[in-house]
Amino acid sequence: MTTRLNHGLPQAEIGIFGGSGFYELLDDAKEYKVWTPYGEPSDTVAIGQIAGRSVAFMPRHGKHHTIAPHEVNYRANIWAFSELGVTRVIGPSACGSLSPEVAPGDFVVVDQFIDRSTGRADTFFEGGQVYHVSSADPYCPELRQRAIESCQRLGITVHETGTVVVIQGPRFSTRAESQWFAAQGWTVINMTQYPEGYLARELEMCYVNVALITDYDAGAGADDAVTNVDVMKIFAQNIDKLKALIYDLVPTIPAERHCLCKDALTAAGM
Repeated sequence: MTTRLNHGLPQAEIGIFGGSGFYELLDDAKEYKVWTPYGEPSDTVAIGQIAGRSVAFMPRHGKHHTIAPHEVNYRANIWAFSELGVTRVIGPSACGSLSPEVAPGDFVVVDQFIDRSTGRADTFFEGGQVYHVSSADPYCPELRQRAIESCQRLGITVHETGTVVVIQGPRFSTRAESQWFAAQGWTVINMTQYPEGYLARELEMCYVNVALITDYDAGAGADDAVTNVDVMKIFAQNIDKLKALIYDLVPTIPAERHCLCKDALTAAGM
């Protein structure tokens, strides 16, 4: 049952973005409608428990995957988590590989992004509020290390660093674009990592991405052009590994934060 709330929202420590299959991760989950000053989030937020930790879950593209990457209301999604008290965000995503060494089925815990999207609302600071927030190291170092250790414990092939180039979508890359991205030394390609992760930093939230590699991008070692059918097939084959990672990761997240994320605004304002 969905509860419409404006006040007295329940609290959660950890937020997870993902597909509809992640609902089953949560114990005793209830769904809530969260209102934001930036419009409606992608869907209701389910709040429940994982290993005794309070966790909020939202399907990034909506329950029935009806929201394209360039149409996701990233500000509303992140704000909704913040309204619930979330300070740590886990943002797994399907990604294409730009490197022969990174194979379908591998995980990459990215540490850098390149933004090639266009026209996305990508800041909370408008109308006279001027903050220049550092994004030199855009992903939380504490969460990244915990995610890497979880992959290692579970025997998942993990690449401990990597740069994700974020394209606008919804189209896939041309071969020429893919070859250019690979030539820059970038590791994986995705359509949703920006501005999701950066917006979390603006609200002093910790954010980690775990990239599940679904394909070789066109022109990056692929003989055939990638199709959405191919992507979804590999993702479905590996979704259980991603769920296992979340089950292992959540209990290891420390209660106290000692990372740079919690003080992101300290020296950023004008």
